[in-house]
Amino acid sequence: MHAALVRAYAFCERFGLRLPILLAPMAGACPPSLSIAVANAGGLGACGALLMQPKAILEWAAAVREGSNGTFQFNLWVPDPPPKRDAAREEKVRKFLGQWGPEVSIEAGDATPPDFSAQCEALMVASPAIVSSIMGLYPPEFVSRLKARKIVWFANISTVAEARAAEAAGADVIVAQGMEAGGHRGCFDATRAEQQMVGLFALLPAVVDAVRVPVVATGGIADGRGVAAALLLGASAAQIGTGFLRCPEAKTHPAWAEALSVTAPEGTIVSRVFSGRAGRSIATDYVRAATAPDAPAPAAYPVQRGLTAAMRESGGKAGDVHRMQAWAGQSAAMARSDPASEVVRRVWQDAEALLA
Repeated sequence: MHAALVRAYAFCERFGLRLPILLAPMAGACPPSLSIAVANAGGLGACGALLMQPKAILEWAAAVREGSNGTFQFNLWVPDPPPKRDAAREEKVRKFLGQWGPEVSIEAGDATPPDFSAQCEALMVASPAIVSSIMGLYPPEFVSRLKARKIVWFANISTVAEARAAEAAGADVIVAQGMEAGGHRGCFDATRAEQQMVGLFALLPAVVDAVRVPVVATGGIADGRGVAAALLLGASAAQIGTGFLRCPEAKTHPAWAEALSVTAPEGTIVSRVFSGRAGRSIATDYVRAATAPDAPAPAAYPVQRGLTAAMRESGGKAGDVHRMQAWAGQSAAMARSDPASEVVRRVWQDAEALLA
């Protein structure tokens, strides 16, 4: 058996999987139905819990456990420092957004994420097999509590330096995320996200060489060829996000799902115009206008997310992808509308055949 397959199956045995295919924990795009399908097919389910209150976290875990005895992970953002508010900038953004949706209230920018400490407590109660982090490292005391409960910590990183820091902090697995990834990339320093844009095929082998723990590859992987290439470069498993968004179990808005099918790699763009944090989306009319030289600079995270909420909501109700938050990785067009279980099995069968 190829050494890459030996490594992948050892990873599966260690973490209770049948196949080394992981669902990416996408905030707002990981309904229980998708994780149930992925886990029942032998992969790892996932929940991006950034926007979820503790009660919702517990309800999600209960729903997945009712439909599957497979493994899943919860993911949380490590909070940024409080944003520096700029009333003049926010006013310019509000006026600009008024051209794309309902009038934006002055209070819209006051929206804040759920309490991180309360979310961490909910994770301890939910007690998943795996908890993952993004945008930084968990506090040492929380890491100690995870280890005491034998909950595994997957740390999402975007640079070699971040990978080394995560291993030193006690991460059991490193998730190396290339710049091809859709949505927000897990940069520890938000101010440097656009400067430290490292592609997966450059990042992955460098991270594998830099750490001793297993490495998961993610960002732009959507078929068996990508999985096989990642394993050949030293990964122990592959994580897929956008590649699952067209599956019926993902319940993605039809306009968003349809747009993914025709989005070329160059049809995506990294910007801060939805949340204030750098994220890769389809280059819709709004994104192109909001990133034009004469457009107002986005507000800080998460202020910008609050300001764009009305536009995104109205865009969804109207089925207008150009006003929706249509996150997309650079392999978006590879996503298929097949059941998620079929996607998992096909992707792994194709990768295994290439490595046989």
